[in-house]
Amino acid sequence: MAVQSWEKYLEKNPPTPATPGKEPKKRKSAAREWGDAILFAVVAATLIRWATFEAYTIPTPSMEHSLLVGDYLFVSKLHYGPRTPQTPLQVPLTHQTIWGTNLKSYSDLIQLPSYRLPGFSEVKNNDVVVFNVPFEDQHPADLRTNYIKRCIGIAGDALEIKQGKVFINGKPAVNFPEMQSSYFLQIPQANDDLLAAFKQYGVVNYDTPEGLPYQADTDYGRGYEVHMTQAAYDYFKQQPYVKGIIDLKTPPGQPERGQQVFPNNPDYLPSQPNNPLNPLPFPTWNKDNYGPLQIPKEGQTVQLTPQNSAIYQKIILRYEHNEGISVDASGQILQNGQPLKSYTFKQNYYFMMGDNRHNSLDSRFWGFVPADHIVGKAVLIWLSVDPNASFSQKIRWNRLFDLVN
Repeated sequence: MAVQSWEKYLEKNPPTPATPGKEPKKRKSAAREWGDAILFAVVAATLIRWATFEAYTIPTPSMEHSLLVGDYLFVSKLHYGPRTPQTPLQVPLTHQTIWGTNLKSYSDLIQLPSYRLPGFSEVKNNDVVVFNVPFEDQHPADLRTNYIKRCIGIAGDALEIKQGKVFINGKPAVNFPEMQSSYFLQIPQANDDLLAAFKQYGVVNYDTPEGLPYQADTDYGRGYEVHMTQAAYDYFKQQPYVKGIIDLKTPPGQPERGQQVFPNNPDYLPSQPNNPLNPLPFPTWNKDNYGPLQIPKEGQTVQLTPQNSAIYQKIILRYEHNEGISVDASGQILQNGQPLKSYTFKQNYYFMMGDNRHNSLDSRFWGFVPADHIVGKAVLIWLSVDPNASFSQKIRWNRLFDLVN
């Protein structure tokens, strides 16, 4: 192929002279250029955040020791497919409030039907999932607080917890090595070896300035109530300064201390939950002994009974947008004033739990997560900052660019 020089080209094609009287095009001002650049960046960031990946941080220890307080994550919207916006009137790149204020960043004047675009994966057992927590009725579904938990049970699964061990469809679920439970370490006197072991095994208390558990006198004696992994348990069991380790699981048949589990939670009970005529539907359930419980699946039909109405009440009343649904004082679900005998689910549901099993507010306490509340799958830790470490030790270098398992 022949190559022509620029000099020869200009000889044959001289520049066109400017038209007399025609003003040259004005250059944009610096302010206009900055404005256009910012607008483009906001639009691009909004589209990326909605359709592909979004950055999140871990503020609480409910997923310890798998995910740590101070982990920064990328969450994929591509795996399960992005949702179309339900609340279109909101300030871009905000969630619930405008940055640094308590001012609402959205208007719920317009609410659109939400659809999910195709993804390349379904939600699977043991996926680490970000979702809008379903119990926050004060916000539209797509603007409810984002939670991150592990999906223990998917739609159609039968879930049961026996003495802290999870069973899915009658088989033991996977126990991840970083999963934590609560114990009491009977240690009359602290020592340097103990404090070093706390740091080595990640036994922390984020409520103390140093991030270490504090010693207290309790019914079990003097010592430390801690959340720790099986590896930490095995280590402390062999130490001479540990007089005993007490497992703090709730025994079978014992009512839950503090907040009741789902569906014994008052939010799911008739209007007078303490009335002896309305006893707890599942009085022996607690966070360590729970179920069996069938997780609702799209297209599945269930027969409604006085006992199971508390389980399905919010699904039928709120999550599936049915008309004419109400619940009477006895807990009976009604449609147009008539008792509802059976119900067919319109979408899938999931059961989420934190890996820090005794320090997690999850589906054991507030129930199922609807499919239309699923945000995405946690895939990558791109930064990890220890809130209790000194400045020079702030970054957890060993966690940078770790995949989320």
